[in-house]
Amino acid sequence: MTDLVRTAERLARGFAPRAAQHDASGVFPAADFADLRAAGLLGLMVPARLGGLGAGFAEYAAVATELARGNGATALVFNMHASVTGALAHTPDALVRALGAPDSYFEARDRILTGAATGSLYAVAMSERGAGSRLSKLTTSYTRVDGGFRITGSKTFVSGAGHADAYLVAARDGGEVSQFLVPAGEGLRVEETWDSLGMRATGSHDLHLDVVVSADALLGGLEGLALLAAQLMPQWLVASYAAVYVGVARAAIDAAVAHLVERNLHELPAVRARIGRADAAVAAAALVVTEAARRVDSAPGDDETNVWVWRAKLLAGTTAAEVAASMLEAAGTSATRRGHPLERLYRDARCGSLQPATSDVCADWLGTVALGGDPNPGRW
Repeated sequence: MTDLVRTAERLARGFAPRAAQHDASGVFPAADFADLRAAGLLGLMVPARLGGLGAGFAEYAAVATELARGNGATALVFNMHASVTGALAHTPDALVRALGAPDSYFEARDRILTGAATGSLYAVAMSERGAGSRLSKLTTSYTRVDGGFRITGSKTFVSGAGHADAYLVAARDGGEVSQFLVPAGEGLRVEETWDSLGMRATGSHDLHLDVVVSADALLGGLEGLALLAAQLMPQWLVASYAAVYVGVARAAIDAAVAHLVERNLHELPAVRARIGRADAAVAAAALVVTEAARRVDSAPGDDETNVWVWRAKLLAGTTAAEVAASMLEAAGTSATRRGHPLERLYRDARCGSLQPATSDVCADWLGTVALGGDPNPGRW
């Protein structure tokens, strides 16, 4: 276990007592993010040369799993931040240059990453009503103006909306889909729409944009890279969630064990069997997430790596939902009361299969590959 994972474990112990109140009120877990900021974990994916902790994808996955054992909603918002900083930090310079990025891109990238290392929080504004996260269906648009771009449109499911220092926004100009890092402030309006079944403390409200940004807000320094990035680096759009839901599933087992032991129900054979099956299922999902993360670090963008990425998301989402449901049944009716940890974890776990890419989409992608087809055309 690394020092960073130990730090995540320590922070999660502080998150857990606050999780019920954050869930009940649907309030963003600001205290949790103060702890993350103080520990330097907002710079987890930032290279050491820029003041960060220099973690790879595997270490991120281990950290996110532990954070989720304390509060899944906090870990999910943290995942969004890490998906921005990780994608920027881990895209090889040679690849960026081969795609034609200007030198100004590297200056802007380093400035963004340095901001994360000093405590800036970044959110993702990708999904839209009626389009989900399919980049090719987005209606948010951008146009060139003097010195930069004007972006107009609306986003939904923006985790951390109103609390982020900047937002990764996907927008289109005709057939081109590009991504921008848009600073919080004038031209952005948060509409508080988030009142959900689970992950209630993520503050995933709607974000409305009518904003002009400078030219260096264009990520990659080139227009039209969003679809290519989704295919080359699906770990940030698909599997970074996976570690969070493994952590939520493990937390559900922990909560069930505590409940059952307290009520002296743990001696029942049927209860022990449910705990055993849940433990094995979560261990298996964790191994797949670990293998996917290892491959992302060693061979990013490789075809076999990407297969493991999609497997990780599918198994983490379905395992979390199934395990949490089984643990709730083992614990009995008293655990379904509002405020009980298992009731909250059941609701949080149920979201794993629904977040993009949904479990059905992941299974379809993997099935297409197994049948010898190309799973990417039309996927995004």
